[in-house]
Amino acid sequence: MRRRWKQIRYRLEWLAVTLVRDFVPLLSRETCFRFAVQAGRLAARFDARGRAVAISNLEAAFGDDFSAARREEIARESYEHFARGMLDLFWSPRLNEHNFTQYIEQENVDRARDEIAPSGSCIVGTFHYGNFEWLGLASGWLGFPSAITTQEFKNPLLTDLFRKLRERSGHRVVEREGAIIRLYKVLRKKGRAALLVDTTLPPHHPTVVIECFGMKTIVTVAHAWLQERTGVPIIPVHCEPLPHGRYKIVAHPKVQPPKGATHQEIAQACWDSMEPTIRKNPAPWLWMYKHWRYRPAEAKGYPPYAQESPAFDQIASRPDYAKLDRTLLVWSESDAA
Repeated sequence: MRRRWKQIRYRLEWLAVTLVRDFVPLLSRETCFRFAVQAGRLAARFDARGRAVAISNLEAAFGDDFSAARREEIARESYEHFARGMLDLFWSPRLNEHNFTQYIEQENVDRARDEIAPSGSCIVGTFHYGNFEWLGLASGWLGFPSAITTQEFKNPLLTDLFRKLRERSGHRVVEREGAIIRLYKVLRKKGRAALLVDTTLPPHHPTVVIECFGMKTIVTVAHAWLQERTGVPIIPVHCEPLPHGRYKIVAHPKVQPPKGATHQEIAQACWDSMEPTIRKNPAPWLWMYKHWRYRPAEAKGYPPYAQESPAFDQIASRPDYAKLDRTLLVWSESDAA
């Protein structure tokens, strides 16, 4: 009976999302923008738990730099930006390789092309900032189609629906299970890989510890491991919101540490390229996300939700910081040969 109800619920969820997907592209660009802003404001008002996470993150990251009222305002704007990203993904069937530049500007993309020439191979490091959904689409049309990883939904019907939206500009979504192996094979064949590099993972996953707003946090090691194994540069990229529903794709200088750099050093360099952008304009970052889910023992100044983790300290104390199964490394090498 429970399984039957789950199937019905999954079908109803798929139907609701399908209706939204079909309806949103009928809206004008201005109407979609205004609708997303209002949706974000409603979410900020009623999502008390998420708003509390955002406020505590801002307080931990900026201390007394912002008043309580300003922290509330930034949290609300963060909801608005996230809602814009989701609604814009549904509006994206209106975009194509010929008209996307009417809505999306670009900065330093030509420099990025020069930095990865002649092979064109690179790791595109993105962040939970601005409209990272349109960033993916625009990157494909700008000549950087990549293998990308995304979070699967518990409802497999939704996973397929979102995959089709995200692959419209030439990307290929790879399953998260075993994704690092698939991305490694793509890079070995002079392709490109793209992934969110500020994703927080539990300590038992392949992770690395970095400094983020003066606090240690534990994030995916995938981009650092891939860079260390292949030698291709990491190109950090973010999507800056502009007025009236427009955006600007900004490519940062490449991250290509010297041979022998640790995974921690690689991941830290990637984050350091982005933190000044967030400090300058914090609202587009996903402050409702638990960026500091784990903390070192007896550490002070972290958000209240941060959990003390002995595994965190063990990872941070290792010379190379990374936690990767040797079987994975051997399998990757032999499978990609």
